[in-house]
Amino acid sequence: MANKKREMTMKKNLSLPKQILLALVLGVIVGFICDQAGIPQLTTNYLKPFGTIFVNLLKFIVVPVVLLSMIEGILSMGDMKKVGSIGWKTVAFFLCTTAVACVIGLVLGNIFNGAGWFPTLELTEGVTWDKATSANFMDTLVSMFPSNMWESFTKANMLQVIVIALFLGGSMLAAGEKAKLCKDFVSSAYSVIEQLMSFIIKLSPIGVFTMIAWVVATQGAEILGSLALVLLCAYIAYAIHAIFVYSFAARAFAGLSPVKFFKGAFSAMIFAFTSTSSAATLPVSKECAHELGADDEVASFVLPLGATINMDGTAIYQCVATIFLASCCGMQLTLGQMVTVVVTATLASIGTAGVSGAGMIMLAMVLTAMGIPVDMIMIIYGVDRLFDMGRTCLNVTGDISGTLCVSAWERKKAAKAGK
Repeated sequence: MANKKREMTMKKNLSLPKQILLALVLGVIVGFICDQAGIPQLTTNYLKPFGTIFVNLLKFIVVPVVLLSMIEGILSMGDMKKVGSIGWKTVAFFLCTTAVACVIGLVLGNIFNGAGWFPTLELTEGVTWDKATSANFMDTLVSMFPSNMWESFTKANMLQVIVIALFLGGSMLAAGEKAKLCKDFVSSAYSVIEQLMSFIIKLSPIGVFTMIAWVVATQGAEILGSLALVLLCAYIAYAIHAIFVYSFAARAFAGLSPVKFFKGAFSAMIFAFTSTSSAATLPVSKECAHELGADDEVASFVLPLGATINMDGTAIYQCVATIFLASCCGMQLTLGQMVTVVVTATLASIGTAGVSGAGMIMLAMVLTAMGIPVDMIMIIYGVDRLFDMGRTCLNVTGDISGTLCVSAWERKKAAKAGK
């Protein structure tokens, strides 16, 4: 009995990130052994199928998560008329910075890829690629608007799913009390989907172990060096975005020097880096924003909203990871496809930021939109925790920067009104 209790305690103490890390290490070991023993087919025949099952579950959950979470996010902004200018300025700030983050991620990802630092793996099973997809911006724009809602769902056309969510959520807000039944249904359905997604995410250690073992066994251990380069690429992008976008915005609109800004936000940044949770960092973020001169009423609105919709770090991660995984498949993204990545990641940031496991779900969505096999996500997901620490830190830094900027804009507006 004592042994059983001890085992149960160990299982409870082993968090999901630790389980994933352990699965990654074990998968690398098993894959390396199979590679050296000359039996890579063992992982192909008996391990990869379980990883494929996990990936199928991931594909299954992507559409309902994006649809319902985006509608739920839009409905939660039902009081936007009350907050007036604060609301639209906040959303505009976050959308603009997310779009810039996507561009930074794509530029750096292409630089690393162009330098030959991202590998091309000999993976042929399940790889499909249509180079004519989203050939230019106008094609991307037209393809965003669906002619058949159900076809968008069945084909997992993520741009169209996002547009559908925006239209449905906006229409429910406009309908007011008459849409109460629909709002309650969305809230209830989203709660169910959250629980289902939580269950699927808990299976991720199995998917990581089986897929990374297969990749290492069939491609060799050199793939691990490529993962380190992807991490380096992402963190360089995080640093560039924080320094040249967030601190510049704080300097230009709130009059704070970069040194003073980062010094004031440092405690929240460290807390976010270690906790990997924007929501858990909120009390520290509020204190930092207050000390830097933000208005309390603005901070009370902008920071919680930012924890929900501001995902610049995740946007950078998606762009870098998409280029890396495309390179692994021997694919090259066209300019039109990169525009699709920017649009998809920027719009999706509104809906899925508050969802546990959002980084992986959103990456799966972007890969689907690009026609890149979602199976490839398991190559990078094993080190997702390392990406998550940096991107959460960046997200919280952006929340504080946005709070300072909106506070400054509201003060100027009040000053002009006083005249």
